[in-house]
Amino acid sequence: MKSIIERLKEGLGKTRDNFTGKIDVLFNSSNTIDDEFYEELEDLLILSDVGYETTVEIMESLETAVRNERITDPGKVKELLKTLMTEKLYSAGNSEIDAKEKGLRIILIIGVNGVGKTTTIGKLASKFTQKGEKVIIAAADTFRAAAVDQLKIWVERSKSDLISQKEGADPASVVYDAIQSAKARKMDVLICDTAGRLHNKKNLMNELGKITKIIKREAPESILETYLVLDATTGQNALNQAKAFNEIADISGIIMTKLDGTAKGGIVFALVSELGIPVKYVGVGEDIEDLQKFDPGSFVDAIF
Repeated sequence: MKSIIERLKEGLGKTRDNFTGKIDVLFNSSNTIDDEFYEELEDLLILSDVGYETTVEIMESLETAVRNERITDPGKVKELLKTLMTEKLYSAGNSEIDAKEKGLRIILIIGVNGVGKTTTIGKLASKFTQKGEKVIIAAADTFRAAAVDQLKIWVERSKSDLISQKEGADPASVVYDAIQSAKARKMDVLICDTAGRLHNKKNLMNELGKITKIIKREAPESILETYLVLDATTGQNALNQAKAFNEIADISGIIMTKLDGTAKGGIVFALVSELGIPVKYVGVGEDIEDLQKFDPGSFVDAIF
């Protein structure tokens, strides 16, 4: 059985080849730290989807540190770069809640269709049930055909419970039923699937607003979190989606899926830096174990 760090390293193989492979060539072929060296490094970061604004911030910090520490060997810049990139990921914070200690934990899962929301919900439920927590899932994406059928498969795999209504039902009504069931049965975690129709922001905002109002009214003592699921393979488009969702929802964490299928893992840095929202979990494969809690140090180690 592979360890978490081994799975992470394996899953981030494409990003590592694209990112550090090229950076290593730069460091090994450079004899001096000059403007050309910095420009090449900056280009590599931008091409790796780290994002322009984030790259500029990292480069400014790097140049200042190199100057202050009087570093002249390009090879030593790599460790400094790793440290700065790790600090960038820690900047948004990443505290984890223990539902058993804090009471009912309600997690709203948002994101456009196709990013892997249903699979992510199933994997999250599995993580919680494996820790001995009682999980209930609310199928509140009532407008997408087969959404409930997909969730049922994951409910069985994760040994959790499902609350659903007929297709087209009011999503807030599904969440209401799920809250009543969760309270009556003293569940630890309630995970709510939601619709992903971002092209109509006003309707989606109203829908999420109704769901949040129900939660605050019916379970005021609960801990409410909103996780945005993003597909890493879409690169900068994932950042654009995050910015759009951030306008209509109070996002408390990001879940990045499909990191194993992309060389664009650098987008994680842009998301954390530009939005100030922590990444909570990353998906680096198809298996349940491949959805992992995000640890900035391990992530940077894996891509370097």
